[in-house]
Amino acid sequence: MLNVKILGPGCANCKKLEAVAREAASAAGVQAEFEKVSDMKQIMRYDLLSTPGLVINDTLVSSGRIPTMAEVQKWLCA
Repeated sequence: MLNVKILGPGCANCKKLEAVAREAASAAGVQAEFEKVSDMKQIMRYDLLSTPGLVINDTLVSSGRIPTMAEVQKWLCA
């Protein structure tokens, strides 16, 4: 099972990113555990320049934007 983290303070973009990531995982048939990370100390461990951030299995794959569902699926299935 993949571990997916949404990094950010809980803003509208963070929620949209989580929705896109959940939808991408579901559409790809990938089992994933989702976690919201809003603690700035934890967020800074990922060298994030701007939120929202998307982390898959402890690797930062996206920051500062909302990727497309196709992009997220590609990362989940890599």
